[in-house]
Amino acid sequence: MTKLTGLIAATFTPMDQDGQVNLDPIPSMVDRLLRQGIKGLYVCGSTGEGPSMTTEERERVAQAYVQSVQGRIPVVVQVGHNSIEDARRLAKHAASVGADAISAVPPSYFLPENVSVLIETLGRITDAAPNLPFYYYHIPRLSGLSLDLITFLKTAPPRIPSLAGIKFSSRETEVMQRCLAFENGRYNILFGVDEMLLGGLAAGCDGAVGSTYNFLAPLYQEVMGNLEKGDLSTAQACQLKAVQFIEVILRYHGLSGIKAAMTLAGVPCGPTRLPSTQLTSLELASLKDELDALDFSAFANRGVS
Repeated sequence: MTKLTGLIAATFTPMDQDGQVNLDPIPSMVDRLLRQGIKGLYVCGSTGEGPSMTTEERERVAQAYVQSVQGRIPVVVQVGHNSIEDARRLAKHAASVGADAISAVPPSYFLPENVSVLIETLGRITDAAPNLPFYYYHIPRLSGLSLDLITFLKTAPPRIPSLAGIKFSSRETEVMQRCLAFENGRYNILFGVDEMLLGGLAAGCDGAVGSTYNFLAPLYQEVMGNLEKGDLSTAQACQLKAVQFIEVILRYHGLSGIKAAMTLAGVPCGPTRLPSTQLTSLELASLKDELDALDFSAFANRGVS
């Protein structure tokens, strides 16, 4: 697989009102993302509520996305788990259903105490799918783990020969730049902070993985296109618009607000699962009003008809 580039949607897991996984909307969700120019999918990550699902549920969701994509764009399946054996099972399953790559967040209850332990942990996981490219999922805000990534890149290859890159979900863009420059750009570094996409692009990221790319891809493509043309002021204005959307959405219980925004964009994918806080009907109406004031639907529905 060549390096992943462009916008990669961190997909939602649709659920019914009782919080049970509902696979039915996935084909239409995938088709919409393709029409809006998404270049890849990242499945069962934070946005996809992977840590809140059972291993069997995650297998079903991964398979549904791979089958719906039908090889049109790459699918990366996040297989990280506090149980390394379950993570190995998920990695093996991802390979068996035709995923293009796997990724893993480190265990977060018993944290790896140093880089060597992290590498051995990830090596055990990737052993189960040795032919799939592997992306380490660096998200210290949620995982609680922030080890030196340059040491990781230097010492991981003998144990993790499938290491392809890092999903870099941290605001420390100076660290990301060092990873990008390591061994003349050997690794595929994907930026994971939507509200800082312009900064990530300026720092040189290869591509970006994000939750709001599910419904605001056209706006972020304007950020990318204007930066490429050298029109920095327009790129900045587009990024600011994205920041304004995100500021509103995150005030509504974080991930629950992001998933609700997908529903308001015309793609009902249900609530988040406990322990995430659910939006009340009043909160959903208020979120809609605030997003309407920013002309949300004009951006969210561009290119989907």
